[in-house]
Amino acid sequence: MNGIIFLNKPAGFTSFDAVAKMRGITKTRKIGHGGTLDPMATGVLPILLGTAARVCDIVPETNKRYTALIRLGITTDTQDITGKILSTSDLTVTEADILSVLPQFTGNISQTPPMYSAVRVGGKRLYDLARKGLEIERPKRTIDIRSLDLLKIFPEKNEFILDVRCSKGSYIRTLAADIGDTLGCGAVLASLTRTEAFGYSLESCHSFQELEEAAAKGTLRQFLIGVDNLFSFSPQYVLSEYDSKLHLNGVHINLSRLSDFPETDGFIRIYDGSGNFLSLSEIDRDLQQLKPVKYFFVREINKKSTKIKDVFYE
Repeated sequence: MNGIIFLNKPAGFTSFDAVAKMRGITKTRKIGHGGTLDPMATGVLPILLGTAARVCDIVPETNKRYTALIRLGITTDTQDITGKILSTSDLTVTEADILSVLPQFTGNISQTPPMYSAVRVGGKRLYDLARKGLEIERPKRTIDIRSLDLLKIFPEKNEFILDVRCSKGSYIRTLAADIGDTLGCGAVLASLTRTEAFGYSLESCHSFQELEEAAAKGTLRQFLIGVDNLFSFSPQYVLSEYDSKLHLNGVHINLSRLSDFPETDGFIRIYDGSGNFLSLSEIDRDLQQLKPVKYFFVREINKKSTKIKDVFYE
C-alpha cells in the first residue's frame, strides 16, 4: 500500500505505538508518521505508507492546529497532567487575566523544548536524560503561533480551552507552562487534540476500529490519500510517454525539450499521460534540466514469472 491514511490517534498510544498497530492493519512494512503526538494527546496523525514514507524529510511546512485544555495552579516535571507535581498555587486568575497575556504568546516567540521530548542534545534524547532525573541546558527555538484564541473558561475547575494554530516544532505543553508562569500561578496541559495537520482536519481521520473493519473487508485502500496532495500548491507537469521513461530512469531532461514548462523555484509534481504521479522534481538552474528529487514509482517482481511490472503510486 502506498499513500497516506489520516488516523484519529486515541489517548494512551505513542506515535510509535500507532505506527506499529497500523503496520499490522495495513500489512505494510515501510511506514512512518507525520508529526509526533504525546501518548495523552489525540487527533490527527498522518500515517505514511510505502512510497509515501519518502516525503518525511521534504514534507512542506504547514500549520498545525490544536485544542488544548489548560489547568492553572499546578506545575509538573512533564508540563502536563501526567507528570510529577512540582508546585501548586491558590492564586485566582480571571478570564480578563488570561486574555491579557495571550498576545505575548502570539506571533514569533522563543520556546525552550521540554526535558520530556524527543529533541536530541549532544546526541542524546532529552526524555532519556529526564527519566534518569537529569536536566540540562537546552537551546531555545523560535516558533510561530499563528493564532491563539480562548474558547471557553471553567472557573470552578481552574481550567480553560485554547484553539492554537502554530508552526511545526511547537510544544503546546511548553506553551501552557509559559502562560502559567506569566500569570504567576503555573499551569499544565490537561488534554490535547490535534485538529489539523498537513491541511487535513479531524473529519478526514479514521479510528483504529474503522480501519480494522475495512481491512477485514478488503476495502482499506478507499482511505488512501495520494502523497501528491500534500504538494498541491506546487505546479504540475505531464511528460510524454517517452520522456516519462527517461525521467524514471534518472535522465535529467533538458527544459528546451519541454513545452510550456512552469517557472518555479520550488517543487514540481511530475505525472505521466495516464495521470500517474511519478516524482517531485525541481529545476537545475545551471544546466536548465529537470532534476528529480523524490520518485514515487515502484517496480514489483512477479516471483512466478520473474517479469517486472511497473506499478505507479496511487
